[in-house]
Amino acid sequence: MNVYEKRNAILGVEFDRYVRDHSSFAARIPRGAQIVLQLPDDPRFNAWARRLAKRQRQSGQPVVLVTIARVQPPKSRLIAPRLQIEAA
Repeated sequence: MNVYEKRNAILGVEFDRYVRDHSSFAARIPRGAQIVLQLPDDPRFNAWARRLAKRQRQSGQPVVLVTIARVQPPKSRLIAPRLQIEAA
């Protein structure tokens, strides 16, 4: 997997989470549309993603470009973990 494939996979997971949590945003996306994720500061990735989309697009399939301003650093979803240290 190359760096663009990894970036696209990570963005795809985050995009899926976003649309799951923001139904009004998701409702604006045409059914069956091909989503092309874009980053404002990475023109090479954007061109790669558009080329990939062009190769994979089905005839008549709507294409939606989604520009992602930025991605927050990953954080843990654990809630109040507790340590129990046992003597050796």
